[in-house]
Amino acid sequence: MGKRRRGGRDLNGILLLDKSQGVTSNGALQMAKKMFAAAKAGHTGSLDPLATGMLPICFGEATKFSQFLLDADKRYRVTAQLGVATETGDADGEVRETRPVNVTEGQVAEALERFLGDIEQIPSMYSAIKHQGTPLYKLAREGITVERQPRPVTIHEIKDVRLKEGDQVDFEVACSKGTYVRSLVEDLGEALGCGGHVSALRRLSAGPYPAERMLTLEQLGEIKAEGGFEALDELLLPLSTSVADWPRVQLAESAAHYLRQGQPVMTSDRPVDGWVSVYEASTGAFMGVGEVLEDGRIAPRRLVSG
Repeated sequence: MGKRRRGGRDLNGILLLDKSQGVTSNGALQMAKKMFAAAKAGHTGSLDPLATGMLPICFGEATKFSQFLLDADKRYRVTAQLGVATETGDADGEVRETRPVNVTEGQVAEALERFLGDIEQIPSMYSAIKHQGTPLYKLAREGITVERQPRPVTIHEIKDVRLKEGDQVDFEVACSKGTYVRSLVEDLGEALGCGGHVSALRRLSAGPYPAERMLTLEQLGEIKAEGGFEALDELLLPLSTSVADWPRVQLAESAAHYLRQGQPVMTSDRPVDGWVSVYEASTGAFMGVGEVLEDGRIAPRRLVSG
């Protein structure tokens, strides 16, 4: 249970928020932070106001590990409207072009297959990527267009492709960090010769977290009304779940002590390279994450305070 302190409660953990449509990610974050009366909170990668679904909220010490969820793979359920291209690539933008649609479900599935694997995307001018310190979407709203460099992303899987009413496509996509689903749908529309935009988008998962654990702000409000902060705090996932799929290393008490002092330590229980989640063997406590150095020692990278 979180402790009260000036400016909010000092609590640590991860909430899997089911963001509703029409709310910004920051708006959803601030509402969740207020509901939990949390002193410190952050989210792990924005969802457009149009989009719904998983938005992990990190409280307290969990904010140290938010970057790893931002870098994690994501899964989405997408509805694409063919035949209509918009300025933003989604339903919130002004229509800039309409074209007739004459495709079959098989043609759509075949076109989507071309995007599987490692591809490059040109980010939308309505993305949050910064150009000389200014987000692209702010420049776009001023009528300014700048050159964007292609960015490598990976489409791991596309499945459950369905064509509805001849011009709407539903599909599920699993992809790497940095993937713009709006760009994927725009590219699909061009591949089919009719254009297109995202009309609905739902994030189903982020990293190790499944859709079944998500809760809406309305559900959280009901839980709080019935059980107060204690009931809310029970919903928070441990910090260690943010790196649950990483190799796990157990440190003896002496090695754990030196790691907490910022010193690399040696242990036989380690992979040959890469990042690892670190635990103290005697207590089972999650200490944070480290990186295996060339000499085999584990260097601390993000550690839990206390």
